[in-house]
Amino acid sequence: MKQPFSSWLVEQWYHSGPWQIVLRPLSWLFGFLSFLRRQAYCLGIFKSHKLPVPVIVVGNISVGGTGKTPFVIWLVEQLQQQGWRPGIVSRGYGGSSGHTQSVDGDSLPQVVGDEPSLLAQRTGVPLYVGRKRARAARYLLKEFPSCNLIITDDGLQHYALQRDMEIVIVDGEREFGNGQLLPAGPLREKPSRLSQVDAVIFNGGAPAAGAYLMHMVPGKFHNLLDPTRRVSADAFIGKRIHAVAGIGNPQRFFNQLLLMGLHVDSHSFPDHHEFTPLDLQFAADDVILMTEKDAVKCVAFAQANWWFLPISAEIDHALADKIFSKLASTNLKENN
Repeated sequence: MKQPFSSWLVEQWYHSGPWQIVLRPLSWLFGFLSFLRRQAYCLGIFKSHKLPVPVIVVGNISVGGTGKTPFVIWLVEQLQQQGWRPGIVSRGYGGSSGHTQSVDGDSLPQVVGDEPSLLAQRTGVPLYVGRKRARAARYLLKEFPSCNLIITDDGLQHYALQRDMEIVIVDGEREFGNGQLLPAGPLREKPSRLSQVDAVIFNGGAPAAGAYLMHMVPGKFHNLLDPTRRVSADAFIGKRIHAVAGIGNPQRFFNQLLLMGLHVDSHSFPDHHEFTPLDLQFAADDVILMTEKDAVKCVAFAQANWWFLPISAEIDHALADKIFSKLASTNLKENN
């Protein structure tokens, strides 16, 4: 299979090469324009919207998957245990819809995006997608007035929506690549931005001082046609296995399967890839394993030997305590 240009480019971001010298002036321009844009919001030149409920932004400073989706699921669960009634807003990357709309477990991922579709299925909380997150949040609060907190998925650079707390997820294995801003590197903002957020979580690897460590805990494999069928990795020993991943860091999924004792033929696709049956034309009796994020896009044409691996985030409860403390102080300020 020929490697897509987007996948090739991502690989280059995590190495040094002469071509980066050519792109570096564009990175300087990107950084300068990003700085001007943020200053425009700080000075009130661009309008920033304040919601009547607390807002927690979950994002990153780099392009590509870092583990935001499992973290948001963890965060929703922690908040619900404390009596909060959260809702989620997202940009809806990978979806074809260009307007603000609600998402539930039956929404088509091709329309609303794969990550929102997965979040809706896993959390069951109110969820809206839209290019303008402030508008999506207002629609959500109008439709679900009992919601008393908004989580924005991947909204760190979306300054049109004011926030009470910023949480950044870092891929602990790849970290910041070559350290360059787009397009010479993977960074949307410089690493110094991390000193301004409320919490930094490293997904694997060795966390920096003051950061929290997040572990991904795999569950049992679920069958795409019948999710009630669940098996352990032992069920696939001795079989021909194809592992498919269209996520920001496919190698993380392949490494997870190897740790589970599975030797696979790996197939990487670009993040948010819209799968078709042609992408998965392997031998009829071969097993196909994929991520849960990819599975939501493949269930419509799945076969009996296709399985996905759900994962859950495991994080030091000290982070949850910090979040609850910040929310308590935020509510106190707003009520005074």
